[in-house]
Amino acid sequence: MATSGKLEAEIEVKSSADKFWGAIKDSAEIFPKVSNDYKSIEILEGDGKAAGSVRQVTLGEGSLVKIVKEKIDFVYDENRTLVYRVIDGDLLNYFKHLKGQLSVTPKGDGSLVKWSYEYEKVSQDIPDPDIVKEFVLKTLQKVDDYILNA
Repeated sequence: MATSGKLEAEIEVKSSADKFWGAIKDSAEIFPKVSNDYKSIEILEGDGKAAGSVRQVTLGEGSLVKIVKEKIDFVYDENRTLVYRVIDGDLLNYFKHLKGQLSVTPKGDGSLVKWSYEYEKVSQDIPDPDIVKEFVLKTLQKVDDYILNA
């Protein structure tokens, strides 16, 4: 069993690429509104939208992971792509590094959202982070529903 890998997922949403991208950039405000899985997202450095920003995600009751601190490494508005990494928190008890990328592209009247997560486990005994993939897809669907009902 490998100690490193990459998860990938994509989801088609009904929201336009510009609206969905705006919601992703405003995720510190929007994610806790759309899902009880997020207790809060606190911006610790920067504005929470630009490269260099650091935010602390506190997850809701029942989550195995309580705190995740993320740093935004790159934001490419022209192609609606965000690159971030986990820099502190409970996930680092299981993984040496975690790096995510999310992009939003127009598709018909809606959008195609692609997400990937590169990881390295602290040991082979740690399962792959498939639960993170499920969590992200569920959140993205809730964000789409929020935009459509706003």
